[in-house]
Amino acid sequence: MPHDQDVEGANDPDSASTYECLQCGTVVKATTNPGTCECGGEFHNRAKSLE
Repeated sequence: MPHDQDVEGANDPDSASTYECLQCGTVVKATTNPGTCECGGEFHNRAKSLE
């Protein structure tokens, strides 16, 4: 993306991230890891690799 089109606050550490439950696939947006899903699975930040 060209520098003149940067979105202000897009990489703000306080902005919400997308988390996905690795067990059932539920997707939520939160500023911190929501922990455990209702199904008992763990949430993982979708922006991070699973490696």
